Parts: sequence; C-alpha cells; structure tokens
Amino acid sequence: MVRPGLDSPTAFINREESWLKFNWRVLEEAEDAGNPLLERVKFLAISASNLDEFFEVRGGGLLQQLEDGYNATTPDGLTMVEERELINRATHDFVEEQYSCWNERLRPELAQQGIRVLSVDQLDDDARAYVDEYCERELDPLLAPGNRLPYGGCLYPPPPPPFNRPLTTLC
Repeated sequence: MVRPGLDSPTAFINREESWLKFNWRVLEEAEDAGNPLLERVKFLAISASNLDEFFEVRGGGLLQQLEDGYNATTPDGLTMVEERELINRATHDFVEEQYSCWNERLRPELAQQGIRVLSVDQLDDDARAYVDEYCERELDPLLAPGNRLPYGGCLYPPPPPPFNRPLTTLC
C-alpha cells in the first residue's frame, strides 16, 4: 500500500469533521440502552455542551476568518467555505438526532421511571410559584447582576495586573 505524502490532502482528516464525529460517539452513548438511564441523559447533555463549545470556538473562528475575507484551503483540501458547508450539514443532522434521542427515547424512558420533565405551562400553581420565586432569588442576580454581587457585579474577583488593565496600556 502506498502512503500519501504529507503534501497530499488525502493524508489528512478534516479537523472539524473529526471533532463532530467524536461528538457523535458521545451521542451514541446517550442512545445506548445498555447504559444506565441517567448516564444516558448525562451523555446527551455532554454532547449538547460540546456542540455549544464547538460553535463558540471553532465555528466562531471559522466564521470570523470568512467575514475577514479569508478562504484558504485547509490541509485536507477543503476551502474554508466548503468546510463551513460540511459543518452546516453535519450539525443539522446531529441536532436532529439529539432531539430525537431526547423526545423519542430518553423522555419516555424517564417517564416510565416516574421522572417527568414538564414545561412551565404544565406546572400547577404551587409549582409555578416555586419556580418564579427560585428564579427571582437564585437566577436573576446571575443574569442581571447589578450591585447585588461582589466585585462590582461579577461573581469572581478580577485577575491580577496586567490582565485587568485596558489593552492600550499593555501595548
């Protein structure tokens, strides 16, 4: 068997496609009935969190480069536009499978075990009042911190100098 040289695109696997295939394997764990039910829910949540991070970091970086006018060829031979389209197709299929896993398999199995996941409009008055009070007490301060949190509305203290100075003072 002749191996392709390092200058050949066939010697490389697309980085983004490889990462998305990894996340498919995480989702497969959520769909594996041999795993305990709550572990399967956890795998589904991990796959969703992974996808969020993928778009924040890799997808966002790719889009920024395209917006800046770049369309270089990746080591596997795809242009950046082609890579974006590959990601688009792959993630649509992936998210569709995530929803299917949750709605058609995990939620019904949770319900069979007495674990119900309800929407707000399915709550009775007492439960809705509890959720409203909890959100006001616990979540609202995190989403709109104002002066109720230490460190000027932040959860954590600022980093030590020089990282808390404006960029212009560092240049």
